[in-house]
Amino acid sequence: MRVLYLSTRFCWPITSGAHLRDFYLARQLAAKSTLTYLGLDREMDGPVGSSRRERLEALPDSEMVRVRRQAGYGPIDLVRGILGPTPVSILNFTAPQIMDKIERVLREGRFDIIQFEGVHLLVYARRIRQIAANTPLICDWHNIESEIQRRYAQTSASPARRLYARRTAQLLKRAEREVLRLANAHTVCSERERQVLLEQVPEAHITVIPNGVDTAFFAATSAVAEGLRQNVVFVGSMDYHANIDAALFFAKAIWPGLRERRPDLRFFIVGSKPAPEVVELANQPGITVTGTVEDLRPHYRNAVMVVVPVRVASGTRLKVLEAMAAGVPVISTRLGAEGLAVTPGKDILIADTPAEIIDTAAALHQDTAAWHELTANALRLVEAEYDWSVIGERLERVYTELLARRPDANVVGAER
Repeated sequence: MRVLYLSTRFCWPITSGAHLRDFYLARQLAAKSTLTYLGLDREMDGPVGSSRRERLEALPDSEMVRVRRQAGYGPIDLVRGILGPTPVSILNFTAPQIMDKIERVLREGRFDIIQFEGVHLLVYARRIRQIAANTPLICDWHNIESEIQRRYAQTSASPARRLYARRTAQLLKRAEREVLRLANAHTVCSERERQVLLEQVPEAHITVIPNGVDTAFFAATSAVAEGLRQNVVFVGSMDYHANIDAALFFAKAIWPGLRERRPDLRFFIVGSKPAPEVVELANQPGITVTGTVEDLRPHYRNAVMVVVPVRVASGTRLKVLEAMAAGVPVISTRLGAEGLAVTPGKDILIADTPAEIIDTAAALHQDTAAWHELTANALRLVEAEYDWSVIGERLERVYTELLARRPDANVVGAER
């Protein structure tokens, strides 16, 4: 089976949850097929740390194609995004040189199936339908983007940003309906998202392929001497607005009260490209902002808890699964744990308000039976349900079923 995988990002280096999902789905596909991965990249190069190089080597026989895209939204794009029919988040990923490259790859190769990552690639999915009309097309939804914008509009303090987000959410919802009708099949991260999308297009073929975790990679994390864990850790790409909001919320509304009750704790914000307002948090007592780190495992080894104080998001959080695999208790908002098959009080702790989060975190001590039971239950959950090998088997079944349903039994190639 020959697979073309199109993404809004190049899957290496792994600096975000989205990179993780792309990389591990690509690795699962590469194990059973001939894979061409075409990813957009703002930087075109980046460091490959030694701790992660071994995972990149899992794709040795795949063709990895990197295409440059613009660095961010320009003023003209912002105006077009609110006045025109196409939301700015799609405009930002749309460029002639990207279209040219995708067309060239399609004409030079013959693919049994094409997967693309989300609504942001809608313009290219339309063109794929023209060039390779009979090739099965599958869309993988990391998030429901219209939902993210709608939730952002509900929480932003800026009237102008709320207005722009509401308009963007409307345009994205329209684009999402087009994607749902354009692709032959869809994969989403949770049953909740499946139901949300089916409300838009009931006839869409949608399967849950959850986010996962490399349990073996994080297995050694939990071995640490008693008494050394004193860090509260938040992990994420720190240029992503949902993570920025979460970090600011925790640092300003929660951390002062928690530190007063637990002066032994330190708060670490761990993630790439921290925004200026996140960097400034390091001026508060007890807070460290690390920036990009090569390997998360040392931070998990010293963590007494991982917090996921997410208030704006869609999809499911890989940071929750990683912490569970690393043997660290997770305190999350309901939204932060949304879509995951977790049981509050058994394998995760749920708290939403600042007072609830402070009380929950202050009571969590490493030297208690409750702490060890929580981490053991969480590890069993991710090993059984969320290891990437388990998820890869589910994805393979989706591909097999999709190929069986295609109108032409012969391998379909691109037009010459």
